[in-house]
Amino acid sequence: MPYDATCSLWPRQDEAFFRERVFQPIQQQGPHCVSTVLAILTGRTPEEFQGRINTQDPVSWSEALQVANMKLAYCPTDVRKLKYYMAELVALDDLFTLSYYTRNDPAAILGDPDERGWVTGSHIVVLHRDQILDPQTGQATDAFSHRCNDHHTKRIFRVVPLDHPRGL
Repeated sequence: MPYDATCSLWPRQDEAFFRERVFQPIQQQGPHCVSTVLAILTGRTPEEFQGRINTQDPVSWSEALQVANMKLAYCPTDVRKLKYYMAELVALDDLFTLSYYTRNDPAAILGDPDERGWVTGSHIVVLHRDQILDPQTGQATDAFSHRCNDHHTKRIFRVVPLDHPRGL
């Protein structure tokens, strides 16, 4: 197989699952962006997920989404800034979670962890079609103008139906 410098985020451009759904932004209370994103996706409350998920374990997030017949599917990415993925994500016109590092210091992102295992902070938002639903603000924002574009990618997941063959 020849060496490829990049690959698409999703193999089928015609596949869509949640275009017609309506999702309401919710503002997080305290450091609970993951549980708030899960609440946005499922229509439940953030408190229903707190204590049930590990904020550093996307498999636990995917399992939590089962209550809404959803799960997460990995999208191949690297640490590039989200602005390098945004046009392709918006063109897919569906539902994603975008996680990014909150510091713009590549040395901190790639640095060794401290004695507690901490490297640097991160945040997660929902991308639905062309709108970012940000739990930090509780607002929906145009995907191309949201501040996440200037931050380095941690993870990108597509939200897919529970019975989809791909997923965590």
